[in-house]
Amino acid sequence: MALCEGVGAMALPSELIVHIFSFLSDRDKLRASSVCSRWRECLFYPALWTELKLRVGGGCNGGGSTSEETPKLEFLMRKFGSFVRELQLELAPVEGYLSPLNNDPSPPRMDQPDSDPQLSERWRDAMATYLDQVLCVFSSTRNNRNLRKLSLYGDTCVLQQEGLLDSSNLHQIHQGDKKINEIQQLFMELLSNSRQLRWLSCSFMLGLVTSCSFACLSNPSAETLRHLSLLDHQLGPLISPSELSRLSNLRSLALDFSDLTSELCALLASPRRIPLHRLSLLLNGAALEFKPLEGTATEEDWKSLIRSSTNLRVYLMALEVDSSELLRVLKPSLPLERLHLDSYSTLVTDGTLELITQQYKKTLTHLLLLRDDPDFPDLSINRNEDPLVLLAWRCTQLAVLVIHGYTVWSHNLVAISRLRGSSLRVLTVSEESIDFDPDQSVCMEGDPVHNLVKEVSLGLGRGWHPSSLVLSEPTQHFHRELHAFSMGM
Repeated sequence: MALCEGVGAMALPSELIVHIFSFLSDRDKLRASSVCSRWRECLFYPALWTELKLRVGGGCNGGGSTSEETPKLEFLMRKFGSFVRELQLELAPVEGYLSPLNNDPSPPRMDQPDSDPQLSERWRDAMATYLDQVLCVFSSTRNNRNLRKLSLYGDTCVLQQEGLLDSSNLHQIHQGDKKINEIQQLFMELLSNSRQLRWLSCSFMLGLVTSCSFACLSNPSAETLRHLSLLDHQLGPLISPSELSRLSNLRSLALDFSDLTSELCALLASPRRIPLHRLSLLLNGAALEFKPLEGTATEEDWKSLIRSSTNLRVYLMALEVDSSELLRVLKPSLPLERLHLDSYSTLVTDGTLELITQQYKKTLTHLLLLRDDPDFPDLSINRNEDPLVLLAWRCTQLAVLVIHGYTVWSHNLVAISRLRGSSLRVLTVSEESIDFDPDQSVCMEGDPVHNLVKEVSLGLGRGWHPSSLVLSEPTQHFHRELHAFSMGM
């Protein structure tokens, strides 16, 4: 009635304005705050900013913040950092390949340019921005006692080289060593001051977590923590068994596979702990030189863990791992639910797929088979039955199948769709991976692609088309998927 009489929105009580603004996105809230001082006062009410998602660093072409946007970030953190309950921080991707080093034997997913002074300058600028903005975030959140969820991810487009985590390379950035030390100290203060932390995820953050970090975690947060993710394939274990023993209520855990030792497995299997429900593991073949598989969980360790955590499910991503190493990891008692095999050049063999099909036919729900190489090997070339068809037949729980970089014959794709039907919720096969048998094409009328789309759609009970999209950054995909996987507890 007040609006109809011309009094306007200014007559509404602040509580009602806050409620109306709660339906706006964060971006729209910030825009609306510039309308007038009354709206600004209402829009910065703490209840409107319980969750904050930030993408920082990396340059303007990657979708993240640039150094020019640092004042905006400082403003946001100054306003909300001390009381925000959920904070998600990502180092945004960058355009091109930024690295001062050239010591990675595996080819990167993006083209690697030749040595260029301008490239080194771009790397220094990107890393300086990253350090400044991470410092800004932790300076504002270190005393936050309301923080319940903290998710941190450093994009490996910038951090994929081993040398970037070596302090000897930080001298290329102005006050780099000093800033890294300050960031580590602020992170430990945040852990010490936290009182109700339930979710903590740190993935590939440049030098953030050290072996001493979790000694600072407060006792209240050690009791409330339900999910812990520590992924950093270029360092040693980031948490000791004694520190992990404090987290007795942990229900979800994500680690580098090499950090899952027999000792750690025995601790997780202790009857004094709450049973573990989700375990996400990253196996990076390029890091096995520094973090070998010796001492990792054995078949007996897995059996003991399953006895104490009967509902445990495992998500495994193997990046650039050859089949011989993969066979060492795939133990029969492993309760594998999701498997992501990704590589630039290494090949998953038909024998490995046969093992997966036999051992995990009752538990496997997701399989991603990806290879970024111009050759598309045929896994069925020496076999009477295609291993992917056998997988679809034997793995009765299979709901997601994604394939790129391996030859998938059209008739086998039709067979997979008919075997799984509507229970196969996601079937993603890249256009480049699909091939057609010339003998069968002669017997069929019309366009073979059109016929394939029609047959697969009929098999799945829904519309289907070959995909032109593939995953561009596997570790980022893993970081985000393990979030959904762990939330499914």
